[in-house]
Amino acid sequence: MRKVAMLAGAFVVALVLFVAFVLPSEHGRDPLGTGRLLGLTGLYMPDGVFGPVVESEEGNWPMRDGRSFPLAPFESVELKYDLAEGDGMVFCWAATGEVLFDLHAEPDGGTIDDARSFAAGRGLRQGGTYIAPFDGIHGWFWENRGGESVTVHLVASGMMAGATRYHDNDAARVELVGSAEVPAGECR
Repeated sequence: MRKVAMLAGAFVVALVLFVAFVLPSEHGRDPLGTGRLLGLTGLYMPDGVFGPVVESEEGNWPMRDGRSFPLAPFESVELKYDLAEGDGMVFCWAATGEVLFDLHAEPDGGTIDDARSFAAGRGLRQGGTYIAPFDGIHGWFWENRGGESVTVHLVASGMMAGATRYHDNDAARVELVGSAEVPAGECR
Protein backbone atom coordinates (compact mmCIF):
# COMPACT_ATOMS: atom_id res chain seq x y z
CA MET A 1 0.00 0.00 0.00
CA ARG A 2 2.88 2.35 0.82
CA LYS A 3 4.36 1.91 -2.69
CA VAL A 4 1.02 2.80 -4.26
CA ALA A 5 0.82 5.97 -2.17
CA MET A 6 4.37 6.94 -3.14
CA LEU A 7 3.61 6.27 -6.81
CA ALA A 8 0.42 8.34 -6.62
CA GLY A 9 2.31 11.17 -4.92
CA ALA A 10 5.01 11.13 -7.60
CA PHE A 11 2.33 11.20 -10.30
CA VAL A 12 0.64 14.24 -8.70
CA VAL A 13 3.97 16.10 -8.44
CA ALA A 14 4.79 15.28 -12.07
CA LEU A 15 1.34 16.46 -13.19
CA VAL A 16 1.68 19.76 -11.30
CA LEU A 17 5.15 20.35 -12.78
CA PHE A 18 3.85 19.58 -16.27
CA VAL A 19 0.89 21.97 -15.95
CA ALA A 20 2.91 24.73 -14.23
CA PHE A 21 6.08 24.66 -16.33
CA VAL A 22 5.96 22.45 -19.42
CA LEU A 23 2.58 23.50 -20.81
CA PRO A 24 3.39 27.26 -20.78
CA SER A 25 6.89 26.96 -22.22
CA GLU A 26 6.44 24.11 -24.69
CA HIS A 27 2.76 24.31 -25.69
CA GLY A 28 1.73 27.93 -25.08
CA ARG A 29 -0.96 26.97 -22.57
CA ASP A 30 -0.92 28.55 -19.10
CA PRO A 31 -3.91 27.36 -17.02
CA LEU A 32 -2.31 28.25 -13.65
CA GLY A 33 -0.68 31.55 -14.71
CA THR A 34 2.77 30.37 -13.62
CA GLY A 35 4.11 30.65 -17.16
CA ARG A 36 3.28 34.36 -17.34
CA LEU A 37 4.49 34.95 -13.79
CA LEU A 38 7.85 33.23 -14.40
CA GLY A 39 8.32 34.38 -18.01
CA LEU A 40 7.96 30.86 -19.42
CA THR A 41 5.31 31.75 -22.01
CA GLY A 42 7.96 33.75 -23.88
CA LEU A 43 9.79 30.48 -24.60
CA TYR A 44 6.89 29.06 -26.61
CA MET A 45 7.26 29.13 -30.42
CA PRO A 46 4.39 27.82 -32.58
CA ASP A 47 5.27 25.06 -35.06
CA GLY A 48 7.17 26.43 -38.04
CA VAL A 49 8.11 29.69 -36.29
CA PHE A 50 11.69 30.08 -35.22
CA GLY A 51 13.34 32.93 -33.38
CA PRO A 52 16.56 34.38 -34.72
CA VAL A 53 19.58 32.41 -33.55
CA VAL A 54 22.15 34.95 -34.68
CA GLU A 55 21.54 38.49 -35.78
CA SER A 56 24.30 40.16 -37.69
CA GLU A 57 24.78 43.52 -39.24
CA GLU A 58 25.72 43.62 -42.91
CA GLY A 59 29.46 44.06 -43.32
CA ASN A 60 30.21 43.71 -39.61
CA TRP A 61 30.44 39.92 -39.25
CA PRO A 62 32.71 38.18 -38.86
CA MET A 63 35.68 40.34 -38.16
CA ARG A 64 38.85 38.46 -37.27
CA ASP A 65 41.86 39.71 -35.46
CA GLY A 66 45.08 38.11 -34.36
CA ARG A 67 48.23 39.64 -33.00
CA SER A 68 51.20 39.04 -30.75
CA PHE A 69 52.53 41.32 -28.01
CA PRO A 70 56.13 40.80 -26.83
CA LEU A 71 56.47 42.09 -23.26
CA ALA A 72 59.75 42.79 -21.49
CA PRO A 73 59.83 42.36 -17.70
CA PHE A 74 57.34 44.74 -16.04
CA GLU A 75 56.05 45.94 -19.42
CA SER A 76 52.30 46.10 -20.13
CA VAL A 77 49.97 46.45 -23.10
CA GLU A 78 46.25 46.85 -23.52
CA LEU A 79 44.03 46.06 -26.51
CA LYS A 80 40.38 47.04 -26.66
CA TYR A 81 37.80 46.36 -29.35
CA ASP A 82 34.86 48.59 -30.26
CA LEU A 83 31.68 46.60 -29.59
CA ALA A 84 28.03 47.62 -29.46
CA GLU A 85 25.78 46.40 -26.68
CA GLY A 86 24.81 42.78 -27.31
CA ASP A 87 27.56 42.16 -29.87
CA GLY A 88 30.01 39.44 -29.07
CA MET A 89 33.34 37.87 -29.81
CA VAL A 90 34.99 34.51 -29.38
CA PHE A 91 38.56 34.84 -28.16
CA CYS A 92 41.61 33.05 -26.93
CA TRP A 93 44.90 34.41 -25.70
CA ALA A 94 47.95 32.45 -24.61
CA ALA A 95 51.22 33.71 -23.13
CA THR A 96 54.66 32.11 -23.16
CA GLY A 97 54.98 32.95 -19.45
CA GLU A 98 52.66 34.00 -16.64
CA VAL A 99 51.08 37.45 -17.06
CA LEU A 100 48.80 39.62 -15.00
CA PHE A 101 45.56 40.09 -16.98
CA ASP A 102 42.30 41.98 -16.75
CA LEU A 103 39.37 41.60 -19.18
CA HIS A 104 37.42 44.82 -18.79
CA ALA A 105 35.33 47.42 -20.63
CA GLU A 106 34.51 51.13 -20.60
CA PRO A 107 31.20 52.54 -21.87
CA ASP A 108 31.11 55.10 -24.68
CA GLY A 109 31.24 58.59 -23.19
CA GLY A 110 32.44 57.22 -19.86
CA THR A 111 35.65 57.73 -17.96
CA ILE A 112 38.20 55.30 -16.56
CA ASP A 113 36.13 55.35 -13.37
CA ASP A 114 33.24 53.76 -15.31
CA ALA A 115 35.36 50.73 -16.30
CA ARG A 116 34.00 47.29 -15.36
CA SER A 117 36.26 44.27 -14.88
CA PHE A 118 34.95 40.83 -15.88
CA ALA A 119 37.95 38.54 -15.32
CA ALA A 120 41.27 39.33 -13.71
CA GLY A 121 44.18 37.41 -12.31
CA ARG A 122 47.47 35.80 -13.26
CA GLY A 123 47.75 33.09 -15.86
CA LEU A 124 49.03 31.66 -19.09
CA ARG A 125 45.81 31.63 -21.12
CA GLN A 126 42.16 32.51 -21.26
CA GLY A 127 39.48 31.82 -23.82
CA GLY A 128 35.75 32.02 -24.22
CA THR A 129 32.86 34.06 -25.51
CA TYR A 130 32.32 37.67 -24.50
CA ILE A 131 29.04 39.60 -25.03
CA ALA A 132 29.26 43.38 -24.64
CA PRO A 133 26.96 44.62 -21.85
CA PHE A 134 27.04 48.17 -23.28
CA ASP A 135 28.38 50.19 -26.22
CA GLY A 136 32.04 50.91 -25.67
CA ILE A 137 35.56 49.52 -25.73
CA HIS A 138 36.14 45.99 -24.48
CA GLY A 139 39.40 44.11 -24.08
CA TRP A 140 42.42 43.15 -22.06
CA PHE A 141 45.27 44.55 -20.07
CA TRP A 142 48.32 42.26 -19.84
CA GLU A 143 51.43 42.89 -17.77
CA ASN A 144 54.58 40.82 -17.50
CA ARG A 145 55.50 40.81 -13.80
CA GLY A 146 58.31 38.29 -14.26
CA GLY A 147 62.02 38.64 -14.86
CA GLU A 148 61.98 37.12 -18.38
CA SER A 149 60.40 38.44 -21.59
CA VAL A 150 57.10 36.83 -22.60
CA THR A 151 54.84 37.03 -25.64
CA VAL A 152 51.04 37.17 -25.52
CA HIS A 153 49.25 35.75 -28.59
CA LEU A 154 45.62 36.80 -29.14
CA VAL A 155 43.06 35.44 -31.59
CA ALA A 156 39.55 36.94 -31.68
CA SER A 157 36.57 36.75 -34.00
CA GLY A 158 33.31 38.61 -33.70
CA MET A 159 31.47 41.84 -34.30
CA MET A 160 34.36 44.15 -33.49
CA ALA A 161 34.17 47.46 -35.35
CA GLY A 162 37.76 48.50 -34.64
CA ALA A 163 40.55 48.30 -32.09
CA THR A 164 42.80 50.53 -30.01
CA ARG A 165 46.19 49.56 -28.57
CA TYR A 166 47.40 51.24 -25.37
CA HIS A 167 51.14 51.01 -24.71
CA ASP A 168 53.71 53.30 -23.05
CA ASN A 169 51.07 55.93 -22.18
CA ASP A 170 50.02 56.14 -25.83
CA ALA A 171 46.75 55.13 -27.48
CA ALA A 172 46.76 54.20 -31.17
CA ARG A 173 44.03 52.88 -33.44
CA VAL A 174 45.09 49.59 -35.06
CA GLU A 175 43.75 47.75 -38.07
CA LEU A 176 42.02 44.44 -37.50
CA VAL A 177 44.19 41.77 -39.09
CA GLY A 178 43.51 38.18 -40.03
CA SER A 179 44.56 35.67 -37.40
CA ALA A 180 46.07 33.12 -39.81
CA GLU A 181 49.63 34.42 -39.37
CA VAL A 182 49.48 34.65 -35.59
CA PRO A 183 50.87 31.66 -33.67
CA ALA A 184 47.94 30.68 -31.51
CA GLY A 185 49.99 28.80 -28.92
CA GLU A 186 47.61 26.96 -26.61
CA CYS A 187 44.57 28.42 -28.41
CA ARG A 188 44.54 25.70 -31.07
